[in-house]
Amino acid sequence: MPIGTAFHERTFPLCHSLNYREWSGYYTVSVYEVHHEHEYNAIRNAAALFDVTPLFKYFISGKDATKFVNRVITRDINKVKVGQVIYCCWCDEDGKVIDDGTISRLTQDTYRWTAADPSIRWFQQNALGLDVNIEDITDQIAALALQGPTSGRLLQRAATADITNLKYFRFTRGKIGGVDVDISRTGYTGDLGYEVWIPWAEAGTVWDALMEAGQQFDIHPAGMLALDVARIEAGLILIEADYFSSKKALIESQKYSPYEIGLGRLVDLKKEHFIGRAALEEEIRRGPKRLLMGIDVNWDDVERQFETVGLAPQVPSTASRTAVPVYRGGLQVGKATSSTWSPTLKKMIALASINREHAAAGTELQMELTVEAVRQKVRATVRELPFFNPPRKTATPIT
Repeated sequence: MPIGTAFHERTFPLCHSLNYREWSGYYTVSVYEVHHEHEYNAIRNAAALFDVTPLFKYFISGKDATKFVNRVITRDINKVKVGQVIYCCWCDEDGKVIDDGTISRLTQDTYRWTAADPSIRWFQQNALGLDVNIEDITDQIAALALQGPTSGRLLQRAATADITNLKYFRFTRGKIGGVDVDISRTGYTGDLGYEVWIPWAEAGTVWDALMEAGQQFDIHPAGMLALDVARIEAGLILIEADYFSSKKALIESQKYSPYEIGLGRLVDLKKEHFIGRAALEEEIRRGPKRLLMGIDVNWDDVERQFETVGLAPQVPSTASRTAVPVYRGGLQVGKATSSTWSPTLKKMIALASINREHAAAGTELQMELTVEAVRQKVRATVRELPFFNPPRKTATPIT
């Protein structure tokens, strides 16, 4: 049975919808109001506050901590400075992705590692022979994501820390409401944003300080439905939606390499040995079989399909994580893995896993669309990701 996070006493009175979901054993708000419109608008136009405490969190320390991290991930941790955060993935021996997450280099030999799935057993198996300590701190550290164009100014008001000059994917230490916190310039919305890492027992104090300071910045607590729309616009993948962990895959086609899910940039084949390196070297020689791309859905076709049955065009009120086939001519060439109506871009978009020979930007495909229980096809054009990438996301100093 799920339990509440460190913020549950704060979020429960605000969750008028009582719409929750389970996330890694915790209750997580899907949407605070009846619809997620206001929460999504806060992400793109003001400030949205998410409880992301259920992320698995690990503290890595010891003489061989750096050697261990480098053995597991596909990036080169030796290139990462203290105070820097990286997004990374880790693979099995066959070069198939187990999970993706972030690593913060706290000191020369200590790291905070986040993951979507529990990974401690895999870490421990690959730490044999090394002087390294791996501690699961998921229930010791609470976490908030503050996202949106006013989030920087809000933190300048609420936090005792240099927020103005905090660079993208860097972190700093400071205080919020008198509580010692780490603040990283990271997030999962593709917008200006921060994540705040807080001692569990003092989480409520930090929530209260951010909500109080945020009133003049139009802060809204936000749930997973709004986050799902934003992350698709940003071209950000979700495990068990856009790819499956190789540990959970039932068949070979459910396993993905980094190159197949848009994470090829995170693979450094020039660094020392890491798990899956030989397989990834072979794959880069022959080329991946499929690629993760964006697709723009032709809205004229959507309207036409609904008009045929006498209905006004309809789009799902929430983002879809149900995969649907993608075709070229009469041949299925892939699948749309996550799709949504984008309120910002005013169009229907999707992330899609497409066979490489059909995945060039500009290629016209067809995506399956069900209208009145009948499967139809609408045109969809392949495009590069992300769909939405505002300059403010990475700008320093923030204004």
